[in-house]
Amino acid sequence: MKTVYRFVLKAYVGPMVLTFFIVMFILLMHYLWMHIDELVGKGLGPGVIIELVLYASATLVPMGLPLATLLASIMTMGNLGENNELLALKAAGISLPRIMKPLIILMTVVCVGSFFVINDLTPYSFRKMISLMRDISKQRQEMKFQDGIFFNGIPDRSIRIGHQDPETNKLTDILIYDNAKYSNMQTIVADSGYIRISDDKKYLLVLLYNGQIYEENRDYQWFEQNELSHHLFDEQQLLIPLSGFAFERSEGEFSNQSETKNMHQLSHMIDSLKQAQDSIVTLFEHRLIKSHIFRNMASMELDSLLPLRKVSVAGMLDTMSVEARNAVFTQASAWAEEARVYSDYESEYMRYTSQLLYRAQADFQRKIALPFSIMIFFLIGAPLGAIIRKGGLGMPIVVSVIFFVVYYIITITGEKFVKDGAWSPFWGIWVSSFILFPIAIFLTYKSTNDSAIFNPDAYKKRLEPAIVWGRRVWERFKAFKNQKHTSNE
Repeated sequence: MKTVYRFVLKAYVGPMVLTFFIVMFILLMHYLWMHIDELVGKGLGPGVIIELVLYASATLVPMGLPLATLLASIMTMGNLGENNELLALKAAGISLPRIMKPLIILMTVVCVGSFFVINDLTPYSFRKMISLMRDISKQRQEMKFQDGIFFNGIPDRSIRIGHQDPETNKLTDILIYDNAKYSNMQTIVADSGYIRISDDKKYLLVLLYNGQIYEENRDYQWFEQNELSHHLFDEQQLLIPLSGFAFERSEGEFSNQSETKNMHQLSHMIDSLKQAQDSIVTLFEHRLIKSHIFRNMASMELDSLLPLRKVSVAGMLDTMSVEARNAVFTQASAWAEEARVYSDYESEYMRYTSQLLYRAQADFQRKIALPFSIMIFFLIGAPLGAIIRKGGLGMPIVVSVIFFVVYYIITITGEKFVKDGAWSPFWGIWVSSFILFPIAIFLTYKSTNDSAIFNPDAYKKRLEPAIVWGRRVWERFKAFKNQKHTSNE
C-alpha cells in the first residue's frame, strides 16, 4: 500500500503546485490590471514592484487555493481514470476511499496550513500592501514633456516646450511660468535648453540658452503699484527644489480595516464595537429626553411628569397672548430641530459602527470557513475526476470554473447580506459550504459505487421505457386524429 500511496501522492502534488501557480498568476494579473493607473508613470524600481507583487500574492491565497485544489483533484483523478490506472487499482481490490486516503491526509495538512496563512500571513501582507500603495499614491508621476502642452506636475510652476529631441533630450521654444513666490512672478522664455531631475530626485536642474526673463515684483499693495523688469541672458541655470518625485517609505503600518487583523484582534474589535453600540442605545433615550425634549424639567422625577398628560395644551395656549404663543412655538420648533439633528447624528454613528461590526464578524467567520471550503472542493473534485475520467486542462478547467463560479456567487451574495445586516455573519459566510457539502457527499458516494452519472447511455437506458410510452401515445393520437378526419369527409 505504501507504493500505491506514493504513486497517488506523486500524481497529485505536481498538478496541485502547477495549478496553484497558474491560478495565482491569473489573479495577480487581474489585481495589477485593476491598479495599473496607480503604478504606471511613477518611475518605480523593480524592488518596489516585486515587493508589491509578493504582498498582493499573499492576500490572494484565500481565493486561489480552493480553486487550485478543485482543479488539481479533478486533473489527478481524471488522469488516473483516463489511463486506466484507477481501474487497475480497483481491480486489485483497492477501493476509491483507500486510494484517496493519502490525498485526504495531505489536504488535511493543507487546510490546517491555510488557516495560519489567512490568520497570520494574509493580514500582515494586507497591512503592508495598503501602506505600500499609500506611499505609491503620494509619489508624483515622472516629468515627461509633450510638444506644445503645458506640464503642471510641479507646484506653482508651468512649463511648455515646443519640441523635444528624443535622442539628445534637447528642448526648444521653452516657456516657464514661475509663481512660487507671491511677491515675485517670473515668465521665462528661452530658445533652447535642458531640463531634468537630479539623481536624488530632490531638485529640478534647468539649463537655458538665449532667453529673456520677465519679472513682476509685487508688494502688499500690488494692485496699486508694482514693478516690472526685463532681463536678457545667453545662458541661465536654475535649481528648483522638488518634493514628491522620490519614492519615500512611511513608517506607519497601522490600518483599522478588519482585513488587516487576525482572529484575536478581530475578537477584540468585535467586543469594542458591541460595547460602543450598547452605550449608544443605553444613553440615547436619556440624553435625548434630558438634553433636548424636557430640558426645563430635568430635575423632576418621571412620576411627577405624569400629571402633565392630563393638562389640556389647547387650554393653556388659549390663555396666552399672541406674543407668548409665538415664543412657545418658536422655542418648541428649535428644540425639535435640535433633537432631530442629534438623532440623525446618533443614527449615522450607529450605522457606521454596525457596518464595521458586520465586516469584522464576516472576516472572523471567513478565517474559519476557508479550510473547510478547501476540503469540500477536494471532496468534489476527486470523485468528479474519477467519474468523468478526463485529464489534462480541458474538461477539468470547465468543470472547475463552473463549480467555483457558483461558490463565488453564493459567497459574494452571503457577504453582501451580512454587510447589510440582513443575515447573521455565520450563515452569510457558511452558506456556500452548506450548499456544496451535500454535493461533495453525493459525488463521493457515486464515485465509490462506480455510478456513471455523466454517461448519456445510462440515462438513455433509464429513460427508454418513458420514450417508448411517449411514442405509443403519440401514434394513438395520430391514428385517432386521422380516423376523425376520415369520418368527417
